Amino acid sequence: MRLTITALLISITFFSCKNRNNAPDVSDIKIDIKTERFDKDLFQTNTTNEIAKYQELQKKYPQFFNFFTTEVLGLNPNWPVDSSAKYLSEFTNSYRRVYDSSALLFNDFTKYENEIKQSIKYLKFYFPKYKAPTKIITYIGPLNGYGDISFSGETFIIGLHLHLGKNYSLYKTALVRDTYPEYISDRFEPDYITINCMQNIINDMYPIINDDTRLIDQMIEKGKRLYLLSKLVPDADEYKIIGYTDKQLKDAYAHEAIIWQLFVQNSFLQTTDKNIIKNYIGESPKTQELGEGAPGNIGSFAGWQIIKKYMNMNSKTTLPELMNTDAETIFQQTKYKP
Repeated sequence: MRLTITALLISITFFSCKNRNNAPDVSDIKIDIKTERFDKDLFQTNTTNEIAKYQELQKKYPQFFNFFTTEVLGLNPNWPVDSSAKYLSEFTNSYRRVYDSSALLFNDFTKYENEIKQSIKYLKFYFPKYKAPTKIITYIGPLNGYGDISFSGETFIIGLHLHLGKNYSLYKTALVRDTYPEYISDRFEPDYITINCMQNIINDMYPIINDDTRLIDQMIEKGKRLYLLSKLVPDADEYKIIGYTDKQLKDAYAHEAIIWQLFVQNSFLQTTDKNIIKNYIGESPKTQELGEGAPGNIGSFAGWQIIKKYMNMNSKTTLPELMNTDAETIFQQTKYKP
């Protein structure tokens, strides 16, 4: 019998969703990171000579330029220079409006560079042997194309076009909606830049493995990543760590026991059914069984709470130790039952 649960309608005010981690003092950790504004160089180049502009950018950004033209814009690397240069010129003309909007928010990127630096300091505190990023490259790409942020080698590649604010008019067009539904584009905010950067770091340190493990194993794995992310970006609002709205996270906490019963009473925890697993730890706008107001990815929320309990019980456990502890050990020790 499937469990029927009323919609999450109650909004509470006594629970604060600010991420209140006890952040360590990292003021003595020195970080060198440089920001290169490819977006400005692309859109502000004065020359009207398409080929000269193309070659100038290619010379200044020898590695990134190839990535941008082939992976972001989808140019054929075998095209002659004049054809590629013409395409690049057409792109800059058609995306001038997007660049102008980004310039209003990111003309000075210092604030975000400093936030990223601070998170890298936390990264070095917890993982001193990890080779920290040394460069940030910002760019403007197709709104329906390459993802918001990637991490390559020692470089953060940040797509400013996907951080212009959830109410940005072009995000509401069919071009974008077909690729990024509203529940995803709602996170296209400047505040997510550092969060997304650190998510990339976590995935680099601990690559995601799609295997045949149980739902509970994958819930706990997701919970580990959320817990680690909250430690790398300790000043971020907690609801942004998981990608919810403030109200969604408050409602999830208010109904934490009901959420857990959904998994227990339906015997979902031990399942390896990929469709069921995807329904509870994948990107989705809602969890149907919990009613219209319940967010998706609710299994990751539950896994996060399990990890919090585990770390409260094992306060001397380091983050590397946590990430290397198997899910069954964590689950059995916590005996999580909200």
